[in-house]
Amino acid sequence: MGQPTPAPNDDWWRSAVIYQVYVRSFADGDGDGTGDLAGVRARLPYLAELGVDALWFNPWYLSPMKDGGYDVADYRAVDPAFGTLAEAEKLIAEARHLGIRTIVDIVPNHVSDQHPWFRAALAGGPERELFHFRPGRGAHGELPPNDWRSEFGGPAWSRLDDGDWYLHLFAPEQPDLNWAHPAVRQEHEDVLRFWFERGVAGVRIDSAALLVKDPRLPDFVAGRDPHPYVDRDELHDVYRAWRAVADEYGAVFVGEVWLPDTERFTRYLRPDELHTAFNFSFMTCPWDAARLRTSIEDTLAEHAPVGAPATWVLCNHDVTRTVTRYGRADTGFDFATKAFGTPTDLALGTRRARAAALLSLALPGTVYVYQGEELGLPEADIPLDRIEDPMHARSGGTDPGRDGCRVPLPWTAGAPHAGFGGEPWLPQPAGWASYAADRQTRDPGSMLALYREAIRLRPVFGDGPLTWLPTTDGVLAFTRDGGTHCLVNLADTPAGLPGHTEVLLASGPLDTDGRLPKDTAVWLRV
Repeated sequence: MGQPTPAPNDDWWRSAVIYQVYVRSFADGDGDGTGDLAGVRARLPYLAELGVDALWFNPWYLSPMKDGGYDVADYRAVDPAFGTLAEAEKLIAEARHLGIRTIVDIVPNHVSDQHPWFRAALAGGPERELFHFRPGRGAHGELPPNDWRSEFGGPAWSRLDDGDWYLHLFAPEQPDLNWAHPAVRQEHEDVLRFWFERGVAGVRIDSAALLVKDPRLPDFVAGRDPHPYVDRDELHDVYRAWRAVADEYGAVFVGEVWLPDTERFTRYLRPDELHTAFNFSFMTCPWDAARLRTSIEDTLAEHAPVGAPATWVLCNHDVTRTVTRYGRADTGFDFATKAFGTPTDLALGTRRARAAALLSLALPGTVYVYQGEELGLPEADIPLDRIEDPMHARSGGTDPGRDGCRVPLPWTAGAPHAGFGGEPWLPQPAGWASYAADRQTRDPGSMLALYREAIRLRPVFGDGPLTWLPTTDGVLAFTRDGGTHCLVNLADTPAGLPGHTEVLLASGPLDTDGRLPKDTAVWLRV
């Protein structure tokens, strides 16, 4: 493995294109219907041709898979469904040889109920101090210790046979860790070193603002400050310690931080804490010029004081796919269904998704591309008896779950299961092969061709700050170097283009008068 190689001046992450790999659904290398590391290794040339700078992998660790791998039983082992630790090391090295770095997912808020610590805690060992065990309320302890609700629906507490209750902000199979205990902190720092020593370039931090709880575990009171378990000040000491570890290896962090308060959000991005954090306001913004511009301006403004780059993402493994969202009525984002209104017009959604791709890739900062977005995949309807996401069951069936954006990818149009491998763990919809990568590779007008060319051309925008350009209502126009312009038309009528020397790339054809049609974006050299 060698010694860590610090690279404190390597700021590749400030302008990277990072591709999110949901391993279970990416490519199946052994034919068992589950995506695996062998499948990813076989598709590394595809990812290199796409032009991405890094791969972010959702958890590949040993797990009972009660929540898609976010219930980790061993952070130092790869789940056999995906492969082995040796294969992970080969993947990291082979990707790096192609110029692609690796980012792994760390889940610090909780572990699996199959984790050795929790199993020892259930047996009455001292490991109980590593979790949140409490007696219940009521005459016989029959009521939960407080009124907290799980993110997946229902109470955030489960009762054991001995009468005690344990806290789980997510599924019962995901007991929350006690971050006030030094052993919890030490273990996670050791896990970071374990993966950094294997060549990992960065870490994505799941539910990054939820780790620390008020030790009194009080009932939730809306508006009370500080919150009993979200964004508590003690968290920053945790991430300062993590940053010290990352700096030894020249590694970087991206945090999943959902916070409406801009000032609180940017605290996580101070120079001695996280390098970046996901920007969700852009992803959840309706297809509206004024609201998108406000989201962009607010994002850049909140990152500026701490010198952190913004991140831009249109979709991920938890949210309805972009084509489907943008094909729905713009009634605002609904976190319950993870989408905008209905019904869906896939042709409209595809036009907008193509334009949004050029918009996001022209903005300053880091761009994340969720697997299948470069193929223009829509959200899939999963038969009720095939849904695996615990959010569906825990909500009593009111939440559709997240499986619709996790359907295995189509690679080869004429092959069984669209070239994914064995019969997929989630069913592929009829017509899925029409989105296959091999078919799109041969089509210069495909979504895949657009993404490849946009990523290749992206450096033409330079590294300067964004400057808005004067334009008509409903049109976004900006430059970053003065010589290259990005225009996106969200108005109902075609928009004229400024004087230019070359159309570098357009998300769709210009009209016969050389104007930019609605729901279309263009990059111009002026």
